[in-house]
Order: sequence, then C-alpha cells, then structure tokens
Amino acid sequence: MIPSFAQGISDAREPVYLPRPDYDPVCLDSSFASCLLAHGDVECLARGTEWGEGPVWFGDGRYLLWSDIPNDRILRWSEETRRTSLFRAPSRHANGNTRDRAGRLITCEHESRQVTRTEYDGTITVLASRFDGKRFNSPNDVVVAPDGAIWFTDPDYGLLSAYEGGGDGPQELPTALYRLEADGRLQQVSTEFINPNGLCFSPAGDVLYVIDSGSMPNAIWACELDAGRTRLATRHLLIEPAPNARADGLRCDTDGNLWCGWGGAPDMNGVMVFGPSGRTRAHIPLPERCANLCFGGKRRNRLFMAASHGLYALYVGIRGYL
Repeated sequence: MIPSFAQGISDAREPVYLPRPDYDPVCLDSSFASCLLAHGDVECLARGTEWGEGPVWFGDGRYLLWSDIPNDRILRWSEETRRTSLFRAPSRHANGNTRDRAGRLITCEHESRQVTRTEYDGTITVLASRFDGKRFNSPNDVVVAPDGAIWFTDPDYGLLSAYEGGGDGPQELPTALYRLEADGRLQQVSTEFINPNGLCFSPAGDVLYVIDSGSMPNAIWACELDAGRTRLATRHLLIEPAPNARADGLRCDTDGNLWCGWGGAPDMNGVMVFGPSGRTRAHIPLPERCANLCFGGKRRNRLFMAASHGLYALYVGIRGYL
C-alpha cells in the first residue's frame, strides 16, 4: 500500500511499490522496450506534499531536493537513509530547481518573483528579479546550458495564485523566456509563448524544448538555437497533446527522448515519453498527476517523479542527460 496521506511528510522507509498491473510502465513503441526494465516497478518514496515540483538530484550527497509550493518549503530525500527532511522553509514558494556548472542550487521563486542561487555556505544570492526595471511574474522552471548560461521561464501562474505564493502586486512584464549569462547580463529571449513552463536542452545542446501550458491544448515546442546558442533561430510544434491532457516539466535522456510530467484524465496521469521526432514511446502511469521529474542515482538511470502529493521513482534502462 501507499503510505496514507497525513500532515507533514510520511517516509517509505522500506520499499513501497505501486500495485501491479495498474501502474506498470507501458511501452508504446517496440524499439523503446529495452529502456523500460521488465522487472522495474514504480516506487513511492514519500507522501505529504500539497503540490510537488522541481526535483533536482545531488549525486555528491546522494539526495534529492524538490519543492512543495503551497506549503512554502523545499524538501530533501536521502537515498542512503530513505528519509525525508526539511531543506528550507520558508522557501518563498519555490518552484523549479536545478544545479549550475559549479554544483550550486538554482531556484525559481514565486513569492519573491526572482531566481536565486544557494552558495556553498548556504547563503542565498539573488541572480535576477527584474527585466528593464520591471519585476518578473513568477519564475517557474530553470535549466543551465552547456555554456553555463541560465535559462528560465516566467509565466503568470504564481503571480495570479495565492495558493502558489502570488498575489503580490500587478503584472509588470509579459510572460517570457529568459537567458541569464554568467556575467549577469539578462536577455528576454521570447515572448511568443502564452505561458512558458517546463524546459530542457537536447543532449547536443542545440535544441531547447519548451512546454507552453497556456495554450489549449498544451504544446511542446522544439526551438533550434542560433550558432552562438544565445537565441532561438527557429521553432516548430513537436507535440500537441490531447485536449484534456496537461504537460508540465520535462527532461531528456542520453538518446534525446523526452520524458514529460503529465496529467489530465486519471488514465493520463504520470509520465509520457516521446522520441526526438515527437513519436510517442511510453507511458508511466501514476495515481496522481506528475508535475516534473529528473534523472538521478549513481548511474543517472533512476527517474524521480514529483507528483501532486507524493514523490515516486523508477529504475529505467537508459541514462538521463546530465
């Protein structure tokens, strides 16, 4: 059984696997079969979040951090002890997290409307809070490019929702995609997305995938970068989900497949996997909507999934792109 929902966080000290066969990964493309282990089971690691988001793996410490936006905290799950603890509270309603090329935590914050970096000594540095003197809406998801630049999305979800820490003042900027260089120069890359949400780079670093969750249905765009990899050269619609499906965050594996947090109707909840061409390859069902995900573990072959009220994991037959 899944540990019962309770106030606070409940740990799954011993492995707790979802009942079969309802939550078995489903291969929808025979050429992808080896990437889903026949003996792999979805495991529930923790319960008790209100809306889990932004998982990021710290291999040097063997732990995962993820956000619980409404409860204004960042949580820490230890691979060694299998225990969940509080990493930061308040978190200023943190959402997306990643690591920079020096291993430091980069976080998007809804309440403060800024992007921050956690230094080695635990102090917090504000990296960006305004563009052209105007405050962001609610920075949402963030990735770091091979050149060290930080790319992040700024939809209006957090700004418009007290549930996610918003409600602090009017909207001052259009929803947009941004790029922050190591020297602090900030570039507004695109305002063409209605509400840009999850994003990730292809393994080659020449394509940026962006989920526009403001369009109906949601859309996943493949954006080819220019030669300097600082701007979007072209973009094309890669995946258009069913009208009642909801895409959120995504990550690539080393072969360029896209693993996407998914939800909508109950039979859609979980993770959808698509090939680089947009072909549907697999579905990993969960008992609730999955917001975001990341790869981790010693060999980067463990998929961690932050869902509404729980944290889940699954070993797979391929490695995540670092």
